[in-house]
Parts: sequence; structure tokens; C-alpha cells
Amino acid sequence: MRKLRSSTAIVFAGAMAVIVAACGNSTATSTTSATVPAGLSVTSFDSSFSVMSQLKGLHDAGSGLVGVVLPDTTSSTRYVNFDAPYLKQAFTAAGYSSSQYKIDNAGGDPAQELNLATADITAGAKVLVFDPLNSNVGGQIQQLAQSKGVKTISYDRATFTGTNVYYVSFDNVQVGHLIGQGFKDCITAWGVSSPKVFTLDGGEDTDPNAVSFAQGYNQVVWGDTTSPEPAGKTNSDGYTLVGDKVAPGWDNAQGQTIFQQQFTAHRNINATIEANDGLGNAVITVLKNAGVGPKKIPTTGQDATEQGMANVLKGYQCGSVYKAVYLEAQDAVALATILRAGQTPPAALLNGTTSPPPGGTGSQQPASLLTPKWVTIANMNDTVIKDKFVDKTQLCTDAGATACSAAGIS
Repeated sequence: MRKLRSSTAIVFAGAMAVIVAACGNSTATSTTSATVPAGLSVTSFDSSFSVMSQLKGLHDAGSGLVGVVLPDTTSSTRYVNFDAPYLKQAFTAAGYSSSQYKIDNAGGDPAQELNLATADITAGAKVLVFDPLNSNVGGQIQQLAQSKGVKTISYDRATFTGTNVYYVSFDNVQVGHLIGQGFKDCITAWGVSSPKVFTLDGGEDTDPNAVSFAQGYNQVVWGDTTSPEPAGKTNSDGYTLVGDKVAPGWDNAQGQTIFQQQFTAHRNINATIEANDGLGNAVITVLKNAGVGPKKIPTTGQDATEQGMANVLKGYQCGSVYKAVYLEAQDAVALATILRAGQTPPAALLNGTTSPPPGGTGSQQPASLLTPKWVTIANMNDTVIKDKFVDKTQLCTDAGATACSAAGIS
């Protein structure tokens, strides 16, 4: 908890005496400002969390609880291992006491997510940060928050309903662009001729981000943002699309079944695009079982998981998109602190918008979009290893000491 110091000066007219009452330090004065720090933008955040201290004046000017509801503990361990501790670090650095924010996890249960959000609002939350498990519960939370005058930040996944809702995430279309360009680079580097491509999309049935990812990589590879793309499509580089399927709900097991069926029916598939590392590994499992060796059939991914990084080092995956959670956590806390103080977020922080996917319902929302990175063998040591996002010991156990050494990881 940050130690608070206060001073009170009482000046009597016509008298020279000044009586100063203080707690802890009689000479202490406040130097913080209740305005948004000049130059605050999506590029202000880094691993040091140093910019957060500049928000202490805004924190002191605001009041009420900031509630945070994270989605699950199983489908992605990032929320437990990274989001929760980084959010706590960001709140503390910005001057919050432990009673001024609350971080919960819905454990993958939409009903529990709504219950936690309701409890935060009942407890007096002025701002609610939540990562919706699906669009239905996201809409319910947003409707409740709006009815109570609570401002909301949709964290990592967008909510397209209501007012006073903001979106904090990485630029999802750019994530797709990185996957698409990484795939094309890998086609060249691995010497794949006349690519016959299969694409395994993420959970477009539940996650609007998945649609944005696909729009990004399809734009790079096929020249348009259609998703799924029609089989038989070609491009000027000589690629032919064999098939494009969606893994419902980002389910890796279903993704593996889908690819197994496709690879059995179309053994000419020699290049693949996957929307995340889990789906990439599902495809790699099928390929390994079929006797396909490294650097033969490209796969892709995102999330820079330990498994994904091991597959990259072993030559089965081209690369993965890294989204540094410590940036996202600081961004969310900074925006929440601004809103809690009744201030207007600067344009450099709200640097974009997010819109419902084609055919979806809802409205465009203001967004704070961070920049992702494409990680390969060349920059793995300087990104996910340096940031301790991936455990180096476990990675080198899984990928082998020789592979780690070749990547400069020691």
C-alpha cells in the first residue's frame, strides 16, 4: 500500500503564525497533478512500469473501486500467470491501495463472469474492466454497467454494445498481418514450391477477434478480407487454397480432427496457416504422425506459448505473434484511472476503433490498440525470453539444448 501524506495549513487573518498539521511529515506537500500526463500514448508503456507513477495525481483525484474480471484459468494460463500479477503491479505503481481495485477470474463460466461483474458494481465500482467469455455475457455485463452509470473497458476481447465502453487490446488485424507475412516468408525460406494451402481459423463462432485475425492474414496472403476463403482460390505468388475451416470455440482437439480429415483427403497440402499456437500444434501433431519432418510444411500461430516457441526452435512452426501482457495491463489501468477521475482519454491513447465483424450486431467502439511482434528463432531471445514470458529452462528441455544454443538462448 502506498503511504499517503497530507498537510493542512490554517492561516489566521492578520496573524503571521501558520499552524501545519501533518501525518508522517510536517513539510510534505503534494506535487502530483490531476491532469492526464502529457504525451501519454500506447507507446508509453514498457517493462519498467515507470509511466504508471505519472498517474498518481489522477488516481488521487478519482474515487471508487476499479473492478477487473478475467475470463478463465484453463484455456489460457496467461490470465493467471501474467495478466493478474501485471494488473496488480500496474495498479500499485499508479497509487492504488489494495482496497481500491479488485481482480477476479470467472474460471471459464459465463454465469460466474456476470456474477463477479454484478458484485463489483454493487460494491461501488466506478470503472469495470472485463474480458468477455463470449458476446452474450459481454452484452449482459455492458447493459448492467450502463444502467448503473459504470464506465467499462473491454479487455482483450471487444464488446460492441452500449455506451461508455472502451476496448484495450493489441491490433488484431495487425496480428493477422504478421501471421500472413510470416507464413509467406516461411514459404520462401523452407523452399515450398507450388504451395497448396490449408487454413485453420480460430473460434470465429464465439470470438470477434478471431475474425479480425483472419481478415489480417487473408489480406496478406489472398488480397482480401473474406473469411473463410473459398477453396480453390489462388494468388499471384502461385498459391492455391485447398481449404479454410474454423475450429469452433478455439478448440484444439476439434482443430486436430478437422486437419486430420483434410490432410487425409488432400495429401497435396504442403503449407498451412493457423490462428494460434494451440491450433498450430494440433496440425503439427497430425504432420508428425504422418512422418512429416521439420521445415517441410509451414505452420503458424500466435500467443508465443512455450509449446509454440519449442515448435519454432524444432523447425515445425514458422513463428508466433507475441503480445506482451505487461503492456496491455498497464494500458487498461491507465485508461481506467483516467475514466475514474472523470477525465477524457487522449487521442494518442485511444488510437483506433473496433467494429463488429461482418454480419455482426452492435456499434463501433473507441479502442486503445497496442503493437504486436512476430517472433522467430532470430529474435526469440530478445523478446519472450528477455521478458520472461516463456520459461527458458522448460523451453530448452522441450526443444533441446542444441536448438536453444543455436538461437542464442543460454
